[in-house]
Amino acid sequence: MTKYLFIYHGGKNPSKPADVKKVMDAWGTWFGTMGTAVVDGGNPVGKSSTVKADGSIASDGGPNPASGYSLIEAKDLADAHRKARGCPILASGGSVEVAPTLDM
Repeated sequence: MTKYLFIYHGGKNPSKPADVKKVMDAWGTWFGTMGTAVVDGGNPVGKSSTVKADGSIASDGGPNPASGYSLIEAKDLADAHRKARGCPILASGGSVEVAPTLDM
């Protein structure tokens, strides 16, 4: 099995406690459907910055800043895409970037 990095972009953060619970439950359910394929459920991330080749820093996070990540095992890219399609961030307008990790 190959490991895939799921990088989450965008999405809306709920503000009401009931909505937070609903979103967290959706994430728990989604991770549960994948069972042991979830290597690292990951975390949300804060505002990002970018270090450029010339050493300058862009504090806006770039054109599509990450909002979180997970590490998932899948048999191939198609399987990883299938798993990503169930991600709760999609329901809030976000997206999932999928990249295979490379053994070094």
